[in-house]
Amino acid sequence: MGLFTRRSQTTPVATLDVDPALAALTGDYTIDASHSSIGFTVRHAMVTNVRGSFTEHEGTLHLDGTDPSRSTAAIDVTIASVGTGIADRDAHLRGADFFDAERFPLMRFRSTSAQRVGGDTYRITGELTIKDVTRPLSIDLEFAGSATDVYGNERVGFEGSAEILRSDWGLTWNAALEAGGVMVSDKVKLTFDISAIKQA
Repeated sequence: MGLFTRRSQTTPVATLDVDPALAALTGDYTIDASHSSIGFTVRHAMVTNVRGSFTEHEGTLHLDGTDPSRSTAAIDVTIASVGTGIADRDAHLRGADFFDAERFPLMRFRSTSAQRVGGDTYRITGELTIKDVTRPLSIDLEFAGSATDVYGNERVGFEGSAEILRSDWGLTWNAALEAGGVMVSDKVKLTFDISAIKQA
């Protein structure tokens, strides 16, 4: 289900209909952190992947079902909530070698533009701030659908990912391996699984 569908085979290409179902989704949404996840995957010791997530985050979305370019997103992530399942590793990530959570408690994303890539996939471009370093980031998100839950909340879902080089945000700690290579890859995959509730 795309945001736009053609009127008919004889209609000029420039003339488009708005999908009524998606137009109805237009509005402001609050991200439901208890049913959403923001995670990451990074290569460790050149041989395996370490996966983690940030359990505390909040954000808002403005969706425009008639013109996706008018859609916006704002997300704040609490750095101290990082978790990989290993307490010592999590403490290292929160420390000065990596995120320095005491000095820089939040990671922020603010969108600057949005576009439909094709089908149900949309690209949100904006600015990601980590440790007071702000750089552009584009996130490809797939619209997973909408539903009314048992409490009467209107929900929408998105899932997607983006790849970054952590060194671009000053996350440069590493250790050399005896056989060559480094302990932690510079490339990090960010993953997003978002459920958001429409505001009254």
